[in-house]
Amino acid sequence: MATILFHDIVYGPVRSRRLGISLGVNISPSDGKRCTFNCIYCECGLNEERPATAKVPRREEICEALNAKLSQMASENIFPDVITFSGNGEPTLHPAFAGIIDDTLALRDRWCPQAKVAVLSNSTMIWKESVFQALCRADENIMKLDSATDTCMWQIDQPESADFTCEQVIRQLCRFGGKVIIQTIFLRGERDGLAIDNTVEAEIDAWMDAIKKINPRKVMIYTIDRETPIKSLQKVPPDELYAIAARVRAAGFEVSVST
Repeated sequence: MATILFHDIVYGPVRSRRLGISLGVNISPSDGKRCTFNCIYCECGLNEERPATAKVPRREEICEALNAKLSQMASENIFPDVITFSGNGEPTLHPAFAGIIDDTLALRDRWCPQAKVAVLSNSTMIWKESVFQALCRADENIMKLDSATDTCMWQIDQPESADFTCEQVIRQLCRFGGKVIIQTIFLRGERDGLAIDNTVEAEIDAWMDAIKKINPRKVMIYTIDRETPIKSLQKVPPDELYAIAARVRAAGFEVSVST
């Protein structure tokens, strides 16, 4: 069972496979998960294993913690490549998310203007206009799309909403008009006797069709790198990831691969 939780608002900096030197910001509760997905690969564990009981930190607390950390780093002449919203769940669930992004952009401009502000999101809250507009203000809005078929998406990401469909999410992602980064994890395994694999040809074809519709400025593909709550999950070999990346590149999109 995965056990990683972030107990501080600001953590790191850490070296990210996809983002460089990343200063993390957790605006979810500090004692458990709060997410609209229940991903079977989540490093924080499954939602039912780590239910949050604490409240989310206030906007003012987040601003103070980030200001203190950036001030300290500047005094040591250390600067992050990116300030990344991630942590114990879905950051866009915070009721003050839009204001927190504005505070962060202002602090970035003050302490480390060369750094980017990134949000790692599961794409489920972009229907909310304040969230959508805030994501548009971020330098890198990195949106999850682990599958373009409902069956596989439900296997991997286990959405909280019974009404969730891939078509709805893809339609919302198209609203960014290309100012979006799509992030996809590729994996395989089994659960309760059912095979899970988003690398089969039908899955890749559907996913590629979605990428072409969304028209993102970049695609990030990766595979499992840490402990997962479902033990049967397997990494996808590098040659397969690079083959998928080649299809993305051939379609005219920038793509990065983390093996």
